[in-house]
Amino acid sequence: MNAPGGEPALTVSELTARVKRLVEEEFPDVWVVGEVSRPRAYPSGHVYLTLKDDDAVISAVIWRSTAARLPFTPEEGMEVLVRGRLNLYPPRGQYQLDVRTMEPRGVGGRQAALEQLKAKLAEEGLFDEARKRPLPFLPRGVGVVTSPAGAAVRDVLKVLGRRNPGVPVVLAPALVQGEGAAESVAAAIGKLAGRDDVDILIVGRGGGSLEDLWAFNEEVVARAIAACPIPVVSAVGHETDVTIADFVADVRAPTPSAAAEIAVPEVGDVKNTISVAGRRALAALASAVSARRGRLRAVLSSWAIRRVPDRLRGISQELDEASRRAGTAATSVVFRTGERLADLSARAEALSPLAVLARGYSVTTREGSTAPLTSASEVGAGDRIRIRLAGGSLGATVTESKHE
Repeated sequence: MNAPGGEPALTVSELTARVKRLVEEEFPDVWVVGEVSRPRAYPSGHVYLTLKDDDAVISAVIWRSTAARLPFTPEEGMEVLVRGRLNLYPPRGQYQLDVRTMEPRGVGGRQAALEQLKAKLAEEGLFDEARKRPLPFLPRGVGVVTSPAGAAVRDVLKVLGRRNPGVPVVLAPALVQGEGAAESVAAAIGKLAGRDDVDILIVGRGGGSLEDLWAFNEEVVARAIAACPIPVVSAVGHETDVTIADFVADVRAPTPSAAAEIAVPEVGDVKNTISVAGRRALAALASAVSARRGRLRAVLSSWAIRRVPDRLRGISQELDEASRRAGTAATSVVFRTGERLADLSARAEALSPLAVLARGYSVTTREGSTAPLTSASEVGAGDRIRIRLAGGSLGATVTESKHE
Protein backbone atom coordinates (compact mmCIF):
# COMPACT_ATOMS: atom_id res chain seq x y z
CA MET A 1 0.00 0.00 0.00
CA ASN A 2 1.17 3.47 -0.85
CA ALA A 3 0.66 6.74 0.97
CA PRO A 4 -1.16 9.67 -0.75
CA GLY A 5 2.10 11.01 -2.11
CA GLY A 6 2.93 7.65 -3.67
CA GLU A 7 5.38 6.68 -0.98
CA PRO A 8 5.09 3.12 0.32
CA ALA A 9 3.36 2.85 3.70
CA LEU A 10 4.84 0.63 6.39
CA THR A 11 2.82 -1.75 8.46
CA VAL A 12 3.10 -1.52 12.23
CA SER A 13 5.11 -4.70 12.31
CA GLU A 14 7.51 -3.43 9.64
CA LEU A 15 8.03 -0.14 11.43
CA THR A 16 8.50 -1.89 14.74
CA ALA A 17 11.03 -4.29 13.21
CA ARG A 18 13.04 -1.42 11.76
CA VAL A 19 13.01 0.47 15.05
CA LYS A 20 13.94 -2.73 16.91
CA ARG A 21 16.90 -3.25 14.62
CA LEU A 22 18.10 0.33 15.03
CA VAL A 23 17.74 0.24 18.82
CA GLU A 24 19.49 -3.08 19.30
CA GLU A 25 22.31 -2.21 16.90
CA GLU A 26 22.88 1.17 18.54
CA PHE A 27 22.78 -0.05 22.16
CA PRO A 28 24.18 -3.64 22.31
CA ASP A 29 25.92 -2.93 25.62
CA VAL A 30 25.07 -0.03 27.89
CA TRP A 31 25.46 1.02 31.52
CA VAL A 32 22.52 2.73 33.19
CA VAL A 33 22.11 4.26 36.64
CA GLY A 34 18.61 4.51 38.03
CA GLU A 35 16.21 3.94 40.88
CA VAL A 36 14.34 0.64 41.09
CA SER A 37 10.57 0.95 40.84
CA ARG A 38 7.81 -1.66 40.97
CA PRO A 39 10.02 -4.78 40.99
CA ARG A 40 7.98 -7.95 40.43
CA ALA A 41 9.29 -11.52 40.57
CA TYR A 42 7.27 -14.10 38.62
CA PRO A 43 7.00 -17.88 39.16
CA SER A 44 9.12 -18.32 36.06
CA GLY A 45 12.04 -16.78 37.93
CA HIS A 46 12.12 -13.66 35.76
CA VAL A 47 12.03 -10.24 37.44
CA TYR A 48 10.36 -7.24 35.80
CA LEU A 49 10.91 -3.68 37.01
CA THR A 50 11.35 -0.11 35.87
CA LEU A 51 14.36 2.16 36.26
CA LYS A 52 13.71 5.84 36.72
CA ASP A 53 15.23 9.17 37.53
CA ASP A 54 13.65 12.57 37.94
CA ASP A 55 12.75 12.93 34.27
CA ALA A 56 12.33 9.51 32.65
CA VAL A 57 11.37 5.87 33.08
CA ILE A 58 12.54 2.72 31.27
CA SER A 59 11.29 -0.83 31.57
CA ALA A 60 13.79 -3.58 32.43
CA VAL A 61 13.76 -7.34 32.68
CA ILE A 62 16.12 -9.66 34.57
CA TRP A 63 15.88 -13.14 33.13
CA ARG A 64 15.89 -16.10 35.53
CA SER A 65 19.51 -17.13 34.86
CA THR A 66 20.73 -13.60 35.65
CA ALA A 67 18.43 -13.14 38.63
CA ALA A 68 19.76 -16.35 40.21
CA ARG A 69 23.30 -14.93 40.14
CA LEU A 70 22.49 -11.59 41.74
CA PRO A 71 23.86 -11.29 45.29
CA PHE A 72 20.79 -9.28 46.33
CA THR A 73 17.14 -8.75 45.48
CA PRO A 74 16.24 -5.41 43.84
CA GLU A 75 13.90 -3.47 46.12
CA GLU A 76 11.72 -0.42 45.67
CA GLY A 77 13.71 2.82 45.80
CA MET A 78 17.13 1.13 45.62
CA GLU A 79 19.66 2.93 43.43
CA VAL A 80 21.44 0.51 41.12
CA LEU A 81 24.03 0.39 38.38
CA VAL A 82 22.87 -1.85 35.55
CA ARG A 83 24.63 -3.25 32.54
CA GLY A 84 22.63 -4.70 29.69
CA ARG A 85 21.47 -4.29 26.13
CA LEU A 86 18.52 -2.37 24.84
CA ASN A 87 15.86 -4.19 22.87
CA LEU A 88 12.29 -3.62 21.73
CA TYR A 89 9.31 -5.79 22.63
CA PRO A 90 7.16 -5.82 19.43
CA PRO A 91 3.76 -6.81 20.95
CA ARG A 92 3.77 -3.58 22.94
CA GLY A 93 6.00 -1.48 20.74
CA GLN A 94 8.00 -0.74 23.88
CA TYR A 95 11.72 -0.80 24.34
CA GLN A 96 13.25 -2.31 27.47
CA LEU A 97 16.59 -2.98 29.06
CA ASP A 98 17.72 -6.61 29.08
CA VAL A 99 19.73 -6.68 32.35
CA ARG A 100 22.98 -8.66 32.38
CA THR A 101 24.48 -7.42 35.65
CA MET A 102 23.23 -5.26 38.49
CA GLU A 103 24.88 -3.91 41.59
CA PRO A 104 23.60 -1.59 44.30
CA ARG A 105 24.76 1.99 44.19
CA GLY A 106 24.93 4.50 46.99
CA VAL A 107 24.98 3.82 50.72
CA GLY A 108 21.28 2.97 50.91
CA GLY A 109 21.29 0.46 48.07
CA ARG A 110 24.52 -1.20 49.12
CA GLN A 111 23.41 -1.41 52.72
CA ALA A 112 20.15 -3.07 51.74
CA ALA A 113 22.00 -5.58 49.56
CA LEU A 114 24.48 -6.20 52.38
CA GLU A 115 21.74 -6.95 54.89
CA GLN A 116 20.04 -9.34 52.46
CA LEU A 117 23.24 -11.32 51.90
CA LYS A 118 24.05 -11.37 55.63
CA ALA A 119 20.64 -12.82 56.40
CA LYS A 120 21.02 -15.45 53.68
CA LEU A 121 24.49 -16.61 54.76
CA ALA A 122 23.57 -16.54 58.45
CA GLU A 123 20.62 -18.81 57.73
CA GLU A 124 22.99 -21.25 56.00
CA GLY A 125 25.21 -21.30 59.10
CA LEU A 126 28.29 -19.63 57.60
CA PHE A 127 28.58 -17.29 60.58
CA ASP A 128 28.21 -19.98 63.27
CA GLU A 129 30.93 -19.99 65.91
CA ALA A 130 30.87 -23.79 65.99
CA ARG A 131 32.38 -24.02 62.50
CA LYS A 132 35.25 -21.67 63.24
CA ARG A 133 38.67 -23.21 63.77
CA PRO A 134 41.50 -22.30 66.16
CA LEU A 135 44.63 -20.81 64.66
CA PRO A 136 47.84 -22.89 64.74
CA PHE A 137 50.35 -21.78 67.38
CA LEU A 138 53.37 -21.83 65.05
CA PRO A 139 52.37 -22.09 61.35
CA ARG A 140 54.75 -23.51 58.77
CA GLY A 141 53.84 -20.66 56.45
CA VAL A 142 51.48 -17.68 56.23
CA GLY A 143 49.46 -16.98 53.08
CA VAL A 144 48.44 -13.39 52.33
CA VAL A 145 45.66 -12.43 49.90
CA THR A 146 45.73 -8.72 49.10
CA SER A 147 46.94 -6.19 46.55
CA PRO A 148 50.72 -6.36 46.04
CA ALA A 149 50.80 -2.57 45.65
CA GLY A 150 48.77 -1.55 48.71
CA ALA A 151 49.86 -0.41 52.14
CA ALA A 152 48.27 -3.49 53.71
CA VAL A 153 50.84 -5.92 52.31
CA ARG A 154 53.71 -3.74 53.52
CA ASP A 155 52.22 -3.58 57.01
CA VAL A 156 51.69 -7.34 57.13
CA LEU A 157 55.20 -8.19 55.92
CA LYS A 158 56.77 -5.71 58.34
CA VAL A 159 54.97 -7.15 61.37
CA LEU A 160 55.56 -10.78 60.37
CA GLY A 161 59.27 -10.09 59.83
CA ARG A 162 59.56 -8.40 63.22
CA ARG A 163 57.70 -11.05 65.17
CA ASN A 164 59.01 -14.21 63.57
CA PRO A 165 61.30 -13.87 60.53
CA GLY A 166 61.66 -17.65 60.31
CA VAL A 167 58.07 -18.18 59.14
CA PRO A 168 57.77 -18.05 55.31
CA VAL A 169 55.17 -15.75 53.72
CA VAL A 170 53.37 -16.64 50.47
CA LEU A 171 51.62 -13.75 48.70
CA ALA A 172 48.68 -14.39 46.37
CA PRO A 173 48.12 -11.06 44.57
CA ALA A 174 44.51 -10.01 44.05
CA LEU A 175 42.42 -7.05 43.02
CA VAL A 176 40.80 -5.62 46.12
CA GLN A 177 38.68 -2.88 44.57
CA GLY A 178 36.63 -2.31 41.44
CA GLU A 179 35.13 -4.59 38.84
CA GLY A 180 36.23 -8.22 39.17
CA ALA A 181 37.82 -7.69 42.60
CA ALA A 182 35.58 -10.18 44.40
CA GLU A 183 36.32 -12.91 41.86
CA SER A 184 40.05 -12.12 42.05
CA VAL A 185 40.08 -12.40 45.87
CA ALA A 186 38.11 -15.68 45.77
CA ALA A 187 40.52 -17.14 43.18
CA ALA A 188 43.57 -16.16 45.27
CA ILE A 189 42.06 -17.83 48.35
CA GLY A 190 41.48 -21.00 46.36
CA LYS A 191 45.05 -20.93 45.07
CA LEU A 192 46.57 -20.78 48.57
CA ALA A 193 44.09 -23.29 49.97
CA GLY A 194 45.71 -26.02 47.86
CA ARG A 195 49.22 -25.54 49.29
CA ASP A 196 50.55 -27.84 52.00
CA ASP A 197 53.19 -25.36 53.21
CA VAL A 198 50.65 -22.73 54.34
CA ASP A 199 48.80 -23.19 57.64
CA ILE A 200 46.99 -19.85 57.93
CA LEU A 201 45.60 -17.19 55.56
CA ILE A 202 45.37 -13.42 55.99
CA VAL A 203 42.76 -11.97 53.63
CA GLY A 204 42.19 -8.23 53.45
CA ARG A 205 43.15 -4.73 52.45
CA GLY A 206 43.50 -1.24 53.90
CA GLY A 207 40.62 1.03 54.80
CA GLY A 208 38.25 2.85 52.48
CA SER A 209 34.65 3.70 51.80
CA LEU A 210 31.84 1.18 51.65
CA GLU A 211 32.26 1.09 47.88
CA ASP A 212 36.02 0.54 48.21
CA LEU A 213 35.55 -2.43 50.54
CA TRP A 214 32.60 -3.88 48.66
CA ALA A 215 34.51 -6.84 47.19
CA PHE A 216 34.73 -8.29 50.71
CA ASN A 217 30.94 -8.11 51.01
CA GLU A 218 30.41 -10.24 47.92
CA GLU A 219 28.97 -13.73 48.19
CA VAL A 220 31.75 -15.30 46.11
CA VAL A 221 34.38 -14.16 48.64
CA ALA A 222 32.28 -15.31 51.60
CA ARG A 223 31.90 -18.79 50.13
CA ALA A 224 35.59 -19.01 49.23
CA ILE A 225 36.51 -18.27 52.86
CA ALA A 226 33.94 -20.76 54.16
CA ALA A 227 35.26 -23.49 51.83
CA CYS A 228 38.94 -22.86 52.62
CA PRO A 229 40.46 -25.80 54.56
CA ILE A 230 43.03 -23.45 56.14
CA PRO A 231 42.05 -21.12 59.01
CA VAL A 232 41.40 -17.61 57.71
CA VAL A 233 42.03 -14.28 59.42
CA SER A 234 40.09 -11.40 57.85
CA ALA A 235 41.79 -8.02 57.90
CA VAL A 236 39.63 -5.59 55.94
CA GLY A 237 39.88 -1.86 56.40
CA HIS A 238 40.20 -0.11 59.75
CA GLU A 239 38.93 -1.13 63.15
CA THR A 240 35.46 0.31 62.55
CA ASP A 241 35.00 -1.35 59.15
CA VAL A 242 33.08 -4.63 59.23
CA THR A 243 32.42 -6.78 56.17
CA ILE A 244 30.77 -10.11 55.47
CA ALA A 245 34.27 -11.59 55.15
CA ASP A 246 34.76 -10.76 58.86
CA PHE A 247 31.66 -12.74 59.82
CA VAL A 248 32.69 -15.84 57.83
CA ALA A 249 36.41 -15.87 58.69
CA ASP A 250 37.69 -17.94 61.62
CA VAL A 251 39.14 -14.82 63.24
CA ARG A 252 38.52 -11.14 62.53
CA ALA A 253 41.41 -8.72 62.91
CA PRO A 254 40.68 -4.98 63.07
CA THR A 255 43.58 -4.13 60.72
CA PRO A 256 46.09 -5.95 58.49
CA SER A 257 48.85 -5.23 61.03
CA ALA A 258 46.74 -6.77 63.80
CA ALA A 259 46.16 -9.82 61.60
CA ALA A 260 49.92 -10.32 61.32
CA GLU A 261 50.22 -10.02 65.12
CA ILE A 262 47.58 -12.74 65.49
CA ALA A 263 48.98 -15.05 62.80
CA VAL A 264 52.40 -15.80 64.29
CA PRO A 265 53.82 -15.72 67.83
CA GLU A 266 56.79 -13.52 68.68
CA VAL A 267 60.09 -15.42 68.72
CA GLY A 268 60.74 -14.56 72.35
CA ASP A 269 57.31 -15.85 73.32
CA VAL A 270 58.01 -19.14 71.56
CA LYS A 271 61.31 -19.57 73.37
CA ASN A 272 59.71 -18.69 76.69
CA THR A 273 56.86 -21.14 76.08
CA ILE A 274 59.31 -23.93 75.30
CA SER A 275 61.41 -23.09 78.37
CA VAL A 276 58.40 -23.03 80.68
CA ALA A 277 57.11 -26.30 79.23
CA GLY A 278 60.54 -27.91 79.76
CA ARG A 279 60.72 -26.77 83.37
CA ARG A 280 57.21 -28.01 84.04
CA ALA A 281 58.01 -31.39 82.48
CA LEU A 282 61.16 -31.77 84.61
CA ALA A 283 59.28 -30.72 87.73
CA ALA A 284 56.53 -33.22 87.00
CA LEU A 285 59.10 -35.98 86.43
CA ALA A 286 60.93 -35.16 89.66
CA SER A 287 57.66 -35.15 91.57
CA ALA A 288 56.68 -38.52 90.14
CA VAL A 289 60.07 -40.04 91.01
CA SER A 290 59.91 -38.61 94.54
CA ALA A 291 56.41 -39.98 95.07
CA ARG A 292 57.42 -43.45 93.93
CA ARG A 293 60.57 -43.37 96.07
CA GLY A 294 58.44 -42.52 99.09
CA ARG A 295 56.05 -45.35 98.35
CA LEU A 296 59.01 -47.76 98.07
CA ARG A 297 60.43 -46.64 101.42
CA ALA A 298 57.02 -47.09 103.02
CA VAL A 299 56.76 -50.62 101.67
CA LEU A 300 60.27 -51.55 102.78
CA SER A 301 59.65 -50.24 106.30
CA SER A 302 56.31 -51.98 106.69
CA TRP A 303 55.81 -54.75 109.36
CA ALA A 304 55.24 -57.40 106.70
CA ILE A 305 58.56 -56.67 104.97
CA ARG A 306 60.48 -56.53 108.30
CA ARG A 307 59.14 -60.03 109.17
CA VAL A 308 60.62 -61.52 106.00
CA PRO A 309 64.22 -62.08 107.33
CA ASP A 310 62.89 -63.64 110.54
CA ARG A 311 60.61 -65.88 108.60
CA LEU A 312 63.44 -66.89 106.25
CA ARG A 313 65.69 -67.79 109.21
CA GLY A 314 62.88 -69.91 110.71
CA ILE A 315 62.34 -71.72 107.44
CA SER A 316 66.11 -72.37 107.16
CA GLN A 317 66.18 -73.89 110.64
CA GLU A 318 63.19 -76.08 109.85
CA LEU A 319 64.95 -77.26 106.71
CA ASP A 320 68.08 -78.17 108.67
CA GLU A 321 66.04 -80.23 111.12
CA ALA A 322 64.19 -81.96 108.35
CA SER A 323 67.48 -82.66 106.61
CA ARG A 324 68.87 -84.25 109.77
CA ARG A 325 65.86 -86.47 110.21
CA ALA A 326 65.86 -87.32 106.55
CA GLY A 327 69.55 -88.25 106.72
CA THR A 328 68.95 -90.80 109.50
CA ALA A 329 65.99 -92.25 107.75
CA ALA A 330 67.79 -92.26 104.44
CA THR A 331 70.72 -94.28 105.85
CA SER A 332 68.37 -97.04 106.90
CA VAL A 333 66.47 -96.90 103.64
CA VAL A 334 69.66 -96.94 101.60
CA PHE A 335 70.96 -100.02 103.46
CA ARG A 336 67.76 -101.95 102.96
CA THR A 337 67.46 -100.74 99.38
CA GLY A 338 71.07 -101.81 98.66
CA GLU A 339 70.32 -105.34 99.75
CA ARG A 340 67.19 -105.39 97.67
CA LEU A 341 69.01 -103.99 94.63
CA ALA A 342 71.75 -106.61 94.90
CA ASP A 343 69.14 -109.35 94.85
CA LEU A 344 67.29 -107.76 91.94
CA SER A 345 70.54 -107.20 90.08
CA ALA A 346 71.43 -110.87 90.26
CA ARG A 347 68.01 -111.75 88.92
CA ALA A 348 68.18 -109.13 86.21
CA GLU A 349 71.57 -110.29 85.14
CA ALA A 350 70.21 -113.74 84.53
CA LEU A 351 67.33 -112.32 82.45
CA SER A 352 69.25 -109.48 80.73
CA PRO A 353 69.35 -109.46 76.91
CA LEU A 354 73.00 -108.49 77.27
CA ALA A 355 73.69 -111.87 78.78
CA VAL A 356 72.04 -113.44 75.77
CA LEU A 357 74.09 -111.23 73.45
CA ALA A 358 77.23 -112.29 75.25
CA ARG A 359 76.50 -115.79 74.17
CA GLY A 360 76.74 -114.77 70.46
CA TYR A 361 73.24 -113.51 69.78
CA SER A 362 72.35 -110.06 68.40
CA VAL A 363 69.34 -107.68 68.26
CA THR A 364 68.47 -106.12 64.88
CA THR A 365 66.42 -102.91 64.52
CA ARG A 366 65.45 -100.63 61.62
CA GLU A 367 67.74 -97.60 61.47
CA GLY A 368 66.25 -94.89 63.74
CA SER A 369 63.93 -97.34 65.56
CA THR A 370 64.28 -99.23 68.86
CA ALA A 371 61.77 -101.98 68.07
CA PRO A 372 63.57 -105.24 67.34
CA LEU A 373 62.93 -106.93 63.98
CA THR A 374 61.37 -110.38 64.26
CA SER A 375 60.77 -111.17 60.57
CA ALA A 376 62.57 -110.60 57.30
CA SER A 377 59.29 -109.32 55.88
CA GLU A 378 59.64 -106.16 57.98
CA VAL A 379 62.46 -104.82 55.77
CA GLY A 380 63.30 -104.77 52.12
CA ALA A 381 66.36 -104.43 49.97
CA GLY A 382 68.03 -101.02 50.47
CA ASP A 383 66.69 -100.48 54.02
CA ARG A 384 69.18 -99.41 56.65
CA ILE A 385 69.36 -101.60 59.77
CA ARG A 386 71.37 -101.56 63.01
CA ILE A 387 72.73 -104.77 64.65
CA ARG A 388 73.32 -104.65 68.43
CA LEU A 389 76.05 -107.01 69.71
CA ALA A 390 77.28 -107.65 73.20
CA GLY A 391 80.25 -105.40 72.41
CA GLY A 392 78.83 -102.48 70.37
CA SER A 393 76.68 -102.22 67.24
CA LEU A 394 76.92 -102.43 63.46
CA GLY A 395 75.19 -100.43 60.73
CA ALA A 396 74.21 -102.32 57.55
CA THR A 397 72.13 -102.08 54.39
CA VAL A 398 69.78 -104.92 53.40
CA THR A 399 70.76 -106.38 50.03
CA GLU A 400 68.34 -109.28 50.10
CA SER A 401 65.23 -110.17 52.11
CA LYS A 402 63.96 -113.74 52.13
CA HIS A 403 60.64 -114.59 53.75
CA GLU A 404 60.32 -118.16 55.14
